[in-house]
Amino acid sequence: MRMTGAILVGALLTHVVGQSDRVPLRMVAPTYYRDVLPILQKHCEVCHRSGGIAPFSLASYEMAGRYGDAIRVATQNRSMPPWFAEAGIGRFANDTSLSSEEIATLAAWVEAKTPAGDSHDAPAPRHWAEEWSIPQPEMVVQMTQAVELPADGDVDYTNEIVPTHFAEGRWVQMAEVLPSARANVHHAVVYIRPPNSNWLRHAPVGEAFTAETLKDAEDRRGAHWTDNDILLVYAPGSSPDEWPETMAKFVPAGSDLVFQMHYTTNGKMVADQSRVGLVFAKRPPPQRVLTLQLTNDHFVIPPGADEFRVEARGTLPNDATLLSFFPHMHLRGKRFEYNLVKRGAGAQSREVHNGAAELQIERLLRVNYHFHWQMSYRLAEPRQLKAGTELQAVGWYDNSAKNPHNPDPTAAVRWGEQTYDEMMIGFFDVAVAANLDKSHYFLRH
Repeated sequence: MRMTGAILVGALLTHVVGQSDRVPLRMVAPTYYRDVLPILQKHCEVCHRSGGIAPFSLASYEMAGRYGDAIRVATQNRSMPPWFAEAGIGRFANDTSLSSEEIATLAAWVEAKTPAGDSHDAPAPRHWAEEWSIPQPEMVVQMTQAVELPADGDVDYTNEIVPTHFAEGRWVQMAEVLPSARANVHHAVVYIRPPNSNWLRHAPVGEAFTAETLKDAEDRRGAHWTDNDILLVYAPGSSPDEWPETMAKFVPAGSDLVFQMHYTTNGKMVADQSRVGLVFAKRPPPQRVLTLQLTNDHFVIPPGADEFRVEARGTLPNDATLLSFFPHMHLRGKRFEYNLVKRGAGAQSREVHNGAAELQIERLLRVNYHFHWQMSYRLAEPRQLKAGTELQAVGWYDNSAKNPHNPDPTAAVRWGEQTYDEMMIGFFDVAVAANLDKSHYFLRH
């Protein structure tokens, strides 16, 4: 048991007035306003608030007390707040996990019958912008047409092109996707389509479409795959994009935003009309953020395999600052990691696979994957990487009956868009010079 300052196992300790320091300390139970509310504000209110994605709010003493036992259990088993990065590999600025002291404070508060304490001890309330986690957006771009979703069955990837009508290029410092049918959105990718782009050039604007509804063969291929710039990626549990003043995403004048929506059904007929909120940089930044990806779409996961490994590698064509990661898999996803592949000394570990030459790798992130919480992981200290740096993404899959999410452990599984298929995508964000768009960044010199 470790004591830090005047805190031991989350409960404040005070000297008995007028007695010697050698007299044992008296334990004072944590109170809601003084000890518990700061923890809930910092780690929980982003979801557990009015308008948040959680099913109940923890923004008042009455609600926190009502769910006290649930709070104690969920924090002690570390299922809440959700955070799936393996400890000891990398440090992340958006780490939501609780410290041991914070977990003990919450447990001690529940054991003490959730005392309220003095309301004057409460920190200033956090102000949330309606339903948004980012500050109130300066602009909201909404899908023009709502998408009607059936109660059951598969829904093909649905796209919608929405003009921004930007008269000049805009630097986006913060962005957040807000679906109107959250329970049905497996993930969304919002792409930037600059003017005069040939991508989806015959597709309708302002109405929903799928690849199968398009007549042009090139458009149908484009609905399944593109290398256009990504504004942001959304999945349940993911963080909105919030970049420091020195960097932002860039949307050229006259661009469209293309919403690519992966919907699932859950027994109810609903409609979704997702929107994206934007906060603009006050001045052009010196660095532009690009979202890149490592992808492997050529794999077959055998029936019953509980530790099937898939990897993808690539080298950076130019210098970049590595900022964050966003792994993406489906129902059989088990673990995912990002590594730097090194050929010289200084690597943290070595691996040999399939009889190949020995690799020296430095692990940057390892995630114990959770299909229902697809999170982004933002480096606490961005990493400067030189041109030619080799990045590796590795995913492990559980296609056995031991996986409670597995829809069919007897089936061989390949790449596909539906959740009973699989994907292996390692998104990652980098900052580059402001004058480099994605196509120019990939010009190798």
